[in-house]
Amino acid sequence: MYRHIMVATDGSELADKALDKSIGLARDLRARLTIAHIGVPYSPPVYAGDIVPATLVSPEEHEQRVREAADRILGHGRAQAEAAGVTASVVFDYGESPHETLIALAGKGGCDLIVMASHARRGLAALLLGSETQKVMTHSAIDLLVIR
Repeated sequence: MYRHIMVATDGSELADKALDKSIGLARDLRARLTIAHIGVPYSPPVYAGDIVPATLVSPEEHEQRVREAADRILGHGRAQAEAAGVTASVVFDYGESPHETLIALAGKGGCDLIVMASHARRGLAALLLGSETQKVMTHSAIDLLVIR
């Protein structure tokens, strides 16, 4: 069965459901658990003439905010796991393509299962918003458990 589970979380309520399921699964299977969060790299704003956005954030401030969010999200996940008697490691990385970064982290970590949440969007919403879960399913050779 599965020996090393990686769960992806963005700190949302839906991602917490995936975290809960992965903690229970890791406990029941006596598997290792890694909680992953992917941060979005800094992207400079696009200017339109002389108009400068009022909310301009420097690359350093962006990195600080992303790291603070990651620490909060991963700390919450680790605390949930420990409360359930599961020891969890955490991993954070930046990625222009979160699905590629997640797959690479899971491969590097020797994970044999990735757990993710899905909004199960359909139609135009799915087309416009995309789905990182769908992209992981399409591009990963590692098993994927999708939680709704």
